[in-house]
Amino acid sequence: MTKDAEMPRNGGLAAKARRFAPLIVIAAGLTFAYLMGWQRFFTLEFLAESRDSLTAFVDANFWLSTLGFTALYAVAVAFSFPAASILTIFAGFLFGWLTATVVVAVGATAGATAIFMVARSAFGESLRDRVGRGRVKKLAEGFEEDAFSYLLVLRIAPIFPFFIMNVAPALFNVPVRTYVIATFFGILPGVIAYSWLGQGIGSVLDAAEAAGTSATVGDLITTEITLAFVALAIVAAVPVAIKKWRRRNTAPEN
Repeated sequence: MTKDAEMPRNGGLAAKARRFAPLIVIAAGLTFAYLMGWQRFFTLEFLAESRDSLTAFVDANFWLSTLGFTALYAVAVAFSFPAASILTIFAGFLFGWLTATVVVAVGATAGATAIFMVARSAFGESLRDRVGRGRVKKLAEGFEEDAFSYLLVLRIAPIFPFFIMNVAPALFNVPVRTYVIATFFGILPGVIAYSWLGQGIGSVLDAAEAAGTSATVGDLITTEITLAFVALAIVAAVPVAIKKWRRRNTAPEN
């Protein structure tokens, strides 16, 4: 092989390495966190054991705590660590529902945007080409035509895991600004609900301790909350449905 032939090949490999490097870092970071057993810190059992020291630290270092928690939340989301619900409950307990809502919404949006950018850079183009030629072409076109509404509905409705909704839009030509705004406002109902739960979690932890059991996140999620999320998603989907109906009825006949 000649030197001139090797240069484009080496350049292509280097470009691929740069493109996938952030994805490798995320995968390595997530693996490292599990190997270190850090998942034990994201449980209500840990909150029950550490709540006195945590609240004391927050009281003494409020601004440092809010900034640090925002950064922690962003990193956890960016590395796709499955701790969004429990961290939001933690925030509600430590800061109150209103401050927690701001902290979590900012941190979650920042982390989600980071993983979105990584996914789009790593494999967005190639997968977009496949999507454009496949059976879901119409879905892709509809998504791209009204990306904000689609994202808003999917963020509100607890249908797909948070991680999937962070990465899936990278397959479509969704502008970063649209992604950020739809993510921020789409997650607000869930963030407010979980922050409110967190604000009152103290009594739940006390009751579990008195009963000699451990509280879990599943104990806090009621049917009413789930139905409320579904109702919000339906309301958010109405404009999309109306727009599609109008477009279909005003389309020129062949």
